[in-house]
Amino acid sequence: MNGTVTVLDRGSVRIHSYMSPADTFHTTTQLIETPARIIAIDAQLLPAYAEEAVAYAKGLGKPIDRLIVTHAHPDHYNGAARFGVPVHALPQVTEQIIARGDSHLPTGQVITLTEFTPDVNIVPGTEVIDGVPFVFEAVSGGEAADELLIKLPEQGVLIAQDLVYNDVHLYLGNNDITGWQQLVDGLASDSGYDTILAGHGAPTGPEVYGDIRRYLDDARELLGDDGDAYKKAIVDKYPSHVGPFIIDIANRSLFPAAG
Repeated sequence: MNGTVTVLDRGSVRIHSYMSPADTFHTTTQLIETPARIIAIDAQLLPAYAEEAVAYAKGLGKPIDRLIVTHAHPDHYNGAARFGVPVHALPQVTEQIIARGDSHLPTGQVITLTEFTPDVNIVPGTEVIDGVPFVFEAVSGGEAADELLIKLPEQGVLIAQDLVYNDVHLYLGNNDITGWQQLVDGLASDSGYDTILAGHGAPTGPEVYGDIRRYLDDARELLGDDGDAYKKAIVDKYPSHVGPFIIDIANRSLFPAAG
């Protein structure tokens, strides 16, 4: 296996966090193992890594019930077809995925829209799946235009996905540092969750919120009007973070004239 898996035991629920290698900036697929099934969350940039997550899930001996896509960035939905199950998403996220169209990988591979378009709408609120309450919340702004938060209140687990990165450079292409900071402040104010599942990086705790705030503050100060200068400055500031290529992707949106 190229990726790594972190397992968290929460009694009747076990969480298996599959993290891709650094070449795809430690993107995570969360596998929530309930007593009789598995709920998969996000589907990887490269289909090969999605296949690793699926193979691991099948090794648990329980069926994958569904795939949930939290937001409309290709590193979280490209591999959806590999799961072979219904794909759930917020309606606004589905609209954004459709608007993006086919996905073009750096390798030249094209993944067609039909391979990852969600087909089941998520309605915010609480859904009990296999006896486990899942709380679905829709949020706007920050890392993406719209994102889905998933809470497991009985387990004290918050599935934040791309509102939280753990030791990975942040994608700022949505150009909403203020919105991201506000959302992180809101997450930090909820003390009921001691385990935070990040969209990039390993599972962590509430201390990650301070890390995200600091990075966003530094990014605001360093951005300026030169993408190359910003990248050098932020990488120098956070030399241990993986995924500097994320900065290049974001800079295409932040500094379009330079592209």
